[in-house]
Amino acid sequence: MKTLFEKTVGEIVAEDYRTASVFESFGIDFCCRGNRPLKDACNESEVSKGTLKQALEALNRQPTGEKTEYDQWPIDLLCDYIEKKHHRYVEEKLPVIKQYLAKIVSVHGAQHPELSTIESLFNASAGELAMHMKKEELILFPFIRRMMTSKSEEIKERPPHFGTIENPVQTMMHEHDTEGERFRQIKKLSNSYVPPPDACNTYMVTYALLKEFEEDLHLHIHLENNILFPKAIAMEKQLTT
Repeated sequence: MKTLFEKTVGEIVAEDYRTASVFESFGIDFCCRGNRPLKDACNESEVSKGTLKQALEALNRQPTGEKTEYDQWPIDLLCDYIEKKHHRYVEEKLPVIKQYLAKIVSVHGAQHPELSTIESLFNASAGELAMHMKKEELILFPFIRRMMTSKSEEIKERPPHFGTIENPVQTMMHEHDTEGERFRQIKKLSNSYVPPPDACNTYMVTYALLKEFEEDLHLHIHLENNILFPKAIAMEKQLTT
């Protein structure tokens, strides 16, 4: 059995998503870079292992409430959940945030030139995310659902046109890395989404929406990188051997 620091950050968060908030407070990326062993993540982020372990143990002493065990879900259900919750969320919020950003850039851009960069980064992310989600909905997720059918009916899965599922998965993970980096820049430019003293209500709402959007994106990427993709790769190998 792996020790705590031998497990990857993604494995720990997959077991208990509450730990994501602990890792975020220590500046440890649990979604895009969740495949690192915790000991390596601590070294790279210059985080004390003892301090981090204490924070995680304190979390375990808190009442758990109802914990969503995403790692126990069938992967076709996980695809449905990602589409219906996270893809829909992105589709609904993109036009709203773009509109608000355009407004505050026009009003406050001269005093706060970082807003123009934030707007450019977000608009680039909006375009890429729209294409990214369509590739998942039209190519990757249908294949995962087909594998689940093949498994239940005990049918040997025929190779997909993209060769192996690892090919689109690598593409999706690379795109996740790109969006993760964009939002790291947005977070830094926005002072971690803290509006300046002269911010109007629209300014404050925009930063609150950007923060919420990033949090949703982190969970979205975590569910795919650390749970869905590894399980799908393992299932394909099981069905084709």
